Amino acid sequence: MKLAIVHDDLVRRGGGEQVALSFHRTFPEAPIYTLTYDPKNTYPEFKNCDIRTSWLGNVIKSETAMKRYYFPFGIMAMQQLDLSEFDVILQSTTHCAKYVKTSPSALVITYCHNPFRLVWSTESYKVVTGAGLVKRKLYDNVISFLKDVDLKYAKRTDWFLTNAREVVSRIEKAYKPTRAITIINPPVKCDNFYVADSVSDYFLVVSRLESYKKVDLVIEAFNEMPDKKLIIVGKGSREKELKEKAAGNITFLKGLDAKNLASVYANCLAFIFPQLEDYGITPLEANASGRPVVAYGKGGVLDTMIPYENDSSKATSVFFQEQTKDSLKEAIDLFETLQFDPTFIRKHAESFDESHFIEKIKSFVSAKYHSRVELRSDTFNSHKSLPAVV
Repeated sequence: MKLAIVHDDLVRRGGGEQVALSFHRTFPEAPIYTLTYDPKNTYPEFKNCDIRTSWLGNVIKSETAMKRYYFPFGIMAMQQLDLSEFDVILQSTTHCAKYVKTSPSALVITYCHNPFRLVWSTESYKVVTGAGLVKRKLYDNVISFLKDVDLKYAKRTDWFLTNAREVVSRIEKAYKPTRAITIINPPVKCDNFYVADSVSDYFLVVSRLESYKKVDLVIEAFNEMPDKKLIIVGKGSREKELKEKAAGNITFLKGLDAKNLASVYANCLAFIFPQLEDYGITPLEANASGRPVVAYGKGGVLDTMIPYENDSSKATSVFFQEQTKDSLKEAIDLFETLQFDPTFIRKHAESFDESHFIEKIKSFVSAKYHSRVELRSDTFNSHKSLPAVV
């Protein structure tokens, strides 16, 4: 079985990139194909992988430049990546990994983190919905073209995998697969985290500083709770704006290495997760550190967290039901009345450990590949047994 891994792009640190790394650990001999690769801004572990970029990756490497030239050059570049020598294509994607050139006989397995957001969830992009008449018409034409391309290449997928229940209906609506979608939850590397003997006096956010992450909501809440400390770890396009908005009880950190990040997790009172995510790895990283999570109770956390109901010793989180500062503040007040069990929380996180993910992916790929080989063998033998036509 000759297998290739494909990931959209390697220009950041996020859950999709962690899944790509786990694919590499599952199939360490497989090359990783991608649109472009920026080793400085993605996970350092990729330096030990066989990374093969499109021709665009030879020209641009930054996330900003990649987004600027994605249409049409990024699409063209991925369509020209030729993987027709491989028996199995294992794709980690939200957008362009699906577009590579494959053999008609290849087994294509797509781990879809979410259907291409710009195409299938256009309303979530304010730059589009807020555009003027002429610009909106231009956007609509581009998005219509992208939708046709995305759907065409998604149809080549033999089997869809995804990260959480939240995404299954989106894949069904966008791509209408003919086979059932399998959920294999993304992994957390529990070995990277530890449970501290005691904790400090701060709450924690680890997030990219972008609008949909709702970090501003947390800042608004803590601005009204000056007696409580908050540490925010991350960077992004709203970094300057959020720093200006934050009161003196809020500290910003970025560029932490794995050791220091683990320490920040292990010593927090609780991790705060205000956004709606399809899945979300960071709450599990907090749990791997024995720390509970105060989370907006929708989306991926429904798959990964055990919310407090009446016994905090058997829970991993406190949910708040509205994305408002008041709802978050009420959840924090409730959290402070409860006693969580770090050992129970850590054990819960271990059920999502990377070792289980690797085992499930390996088993799935192997089963589907051998099933296809057996089917071809049976078809070939049945043709051999047919009487000759004279």
